Amino acid sequence: MKTILLIEDNPDMRENTAEILELADYRVITAENGKQGVALAKKEHPDLIICDIMMPELDGFGVLRMLGKNSDTAAIPFIFLTAKAETADFRKGMNLGADDYITKPFDDVELLDAIEMRLRKHEALQQDFTRDADGLSGFIREVRGFEALKDLSDQRQTRIYKAKEVIFHEGSYPYGLLLLNYGRIRTYKTNKDAKEYVTGLYKTGDFVGYLPLLRDTPYAESAMAMEDTEVLVIPKEDFFSLVYNNRDVSNRFIQMLSDNLSEKEDELLHLAYDSVRKRVADALLHLREKFTEEKGEPFSMVVTRDHLASLVGTSKECVIRVLSDFKDEGFVETKMSEITIVNPEGLSRIRY
Repeated sequence: MKTILLIEDNPDMRENTAEILELADYRVITAENGKQGVALAKKEHPDLIICDIMMPELDGFGVLRMLGKNSDTAAIPFIFLTAKAETADFRKGMNLGADDYITKPFDDVELLDAIEMRLRKHEALQQDFTRDADGLSGFIREVRGFEALKDLSDQRQTRIYKAKEVIFHEGSYPYGLLLLNYGRIRTYKTNKDAKEYVTGLYKTGDFVGYLPLLRDTPYAESAMAMEDTEVLVIPKEDFFSLVYNNRDVSNRFIQMLSDNLSEKEDELLHLAYDSVRKRVADALLHLREKFTEEKGEPFSMVVTRDHLASLVGTSKECVIRVLSDFKDEGFVETKMSEITIVNPEGLSRIRY
């Protein structure tokens, strides 16, 4: 049974609306002002909120603003219930992230239809979308059901890059959001001595370069294909529509984008405090975890010593010496640029 939070200061309107909802088999919790409503939303986590605009203590705009700042309540579908129908009120509510308006007086069918539609759209966005061209297309199809997003473009370019081909340069401006459809990408920075160090590794299903888009700044790093790679480009205008035009869509899209932020933080900590030997071991294990297809199978990858050194943050000579030690200890096998991890458990036990 779905739970609806009804925030309404008029006792008769609150009672009558709650009765309609209960007859439609919804569980209803009520609040007589905005402050009570915010507290109940945080406590109960309802499936949908219906809120009057003009209320004492805290008006409906204030309720929506406060709930939008809380990660636990920001994605709850929100419908305004109001006797005011001026354009300015509609615009203000939608800018804050309201999903719909119902203007008093309303009939039972109008109210229930609006609720069912919002719940249905919200549930549609909770499904798992694969991180590839088909999954992104499915996500776009779903979100086009929202009025503010009906004009999303079908023009998503696919670009093919050969191994070692640069995808974007540090200092250039983003032309769209990049989804790695297949292949592998590394991002890197170059210091004043023209020495490269790796800042990130990306595999099929990863999004690349969304923070500069959000900040409207140039790329702070360069990106290069590690092998033959296909990239899907989401136009900048579509990216901003997905992030800003609907609160429900925005929350789901941001979840898809940002699931690897904690991983980057861990990498930086290791780079700062671990020994070279441990960093090389962790880099190899990271490559295995990032790119292996079959768990339990020996992992092999062609990676130059220069690339591995930039990933670890040390010189090529140090990497060569450490790999030689790992080979003697039975952790890896090497053949030209190919490295095979034969004992990942041994690598994981390295502490210094």
